[in-house]
Amino acid sequence: MIESFYELFLSRYNYWMAIILMMIGLYALIAKQNLVKKIIGLNIFQTAIFLFYISFAEVRGGTAPIYTAEGVHDLYVNPLPHVLILTAIVVGVSVTAVALSLIIRIYEEYGVIDENELMQAVRKR
Repeated sequence: MIESFYELFLSRYNYWMAIILMMIGLYALIAKQNLVKKIIGLNIFQTAIFLFYISFAEVRGGTAPIYTAEGVHDLYVNPLPHVLILTAIVVGVSVTAVALSLIIRIYEEYGVIDENELMQAVRKR
């Protein structure tokens, strides 16, 4: 019984951490009214997705997919998730930069960064 608990929960801690981070980010996106906090929640959510995908690439006993001598057969770690996540990190940083610049522009125009106050300010115009 103890071994099955260990196998189910503790040996897959990276998946559990990804789920916890995902829930924290989703909570920040839904519950917070401050636009900067929403962007931080989006970044936490993205990081959880990155961790989740990188976890799929792990192969027990696997090595880095590099050139080995001919005739040597090794078990390799899948490099595709790493490449995809590297691209996703660049896209995530770009989205964050654009979102923060939009928040700055909103603040310059309306003087608020709170979602409810922004909706009231837009209605007044």
